[in-house]
Amino acid sequence: MYDYLIVGSGLFGATFAYKASKEGKKCLVIDKRPHTGGNIYCENIEGINVHKYGAHIFHTNSKKVWDFVNSIVEFNRYTNSPVANYKGKLYNLPFNMNTFYQMWGATTPEAAHAKIEEQKAEALRKMQEDGISEPRNLEEQALLLIGKDIYEKLIKGYTEKQWGRKCTELPSFIIRRLPVRFIYDNNYFNDRYQGIPIGGYNKLIEGLLEGVEVRTNTDFFKDRKYWESIASKIVFTGKIDEYYDYQFGKLEYRTVRFEEEIHDCSNLQGNAVINYTEKEIPYTRIIEHKHFEMFGADIEKCPKTVISKEYSTEWKDGMEPYYPVNDEKNNSLYNKYKSLADKESNVIFGGRLAEYKYYDMAPIVEQVLNLNIWK
Repeated sequence: MYDYLIVGSGLFGATFAYKASKEGKKCLVIDKRPHTGGNIYCENIEGINVHKYGAHIFHTNSKKVWDFVNSIVEFNRYTNSPVANYKGKLYNLPFNMNTFYQMWGATTPEAAHAKIEEQKAEALRKMQEDGISEPRNLEEQALLLIGKDIYEKLIKGYTEKQWGRKCTELPSFIIRRLPVRFIYDNNYFNDRYQGIPIGGYNKLIEGLLEGVEVRTNTDFFKDRKYWESIASKIVFTGKIDEYYDYQFGKLEYRTVRFEEEIHDCSNLQGNAVINYTEKEIPYTRIIEHKHFEMFGADIEKCPKTVISKEYSTEWKDGMEPYYPVNDEKNNSLYNKYKSLADKESNVIFGGRLAEYKYYDMAPIVEQVLNLNIWK
């Protein structure tokens, strides 16, 4: 008999297993995939750790979390500095003085601020002429925050590809905050700590699961009664609606399809992440994986490179669910499932799918570290 059956070996499940085993609990981790690690799993191709389910960059302001993950595996110095490609012209992200110089030739914060305020005022004037006091959709919200030029070149096409809907059909809350910096700083995140595990994310998962019994290619739902019978408590990290047999209906997701390519050159695009923001290009971005872990002369020492083109699409049965669609309809449906989950005494629901919430990695780790059961 196990103390915990942990369904899913992603970051929540693996961190939970680590903490529980340190507390002397007997754990079994099962995963329906042929590998552990969930969406942070990496495959080594041509000597490069390829993020098979999309780019993952660990970032946090919590020294506790940073020290914890570094106690499992040392992290490198990678800093996320994506670039946007709009019709062949490149712009730095997030929006900062480099972006404003590339967009308008602005060389001072004052000049950039004046240009943005001028365009924001134009958007506000148009709304007032239409008798509107509050933004009705993402487009109106974005125009009020950053103005026409940046919205049309760097936000509109990318967002519509990402969500599969026009910006005028998307709720305004999606973009209520936009990072705007009047300094020359291309670091996407504001967090104090940032990096990638040296040797890839598999090293982190392997360290967390060391000494824990793990079974892959094992589907909880194919023999649910058996799995429920062998443990005192269940930690469930899968889809919460599936756990409750979709009794209220199915939650919606966006998913991502990846096209992987190996190129016979050491450096194809010069950056780990390049977003393609025009709608006419079907993919949202290209990831060049070696730049997450190789720097300087090491880039040239590896003679090949691997890229992934990412295509955002609507989720259907059989696809991998990625991003919860946190609109009013889906949130209302999730709350019905959550009301059932809250009544469970022997089941812990955790992670992106079980909580129907988009998570960065660090908050997942922090959530497990802060669980009351460890106190």
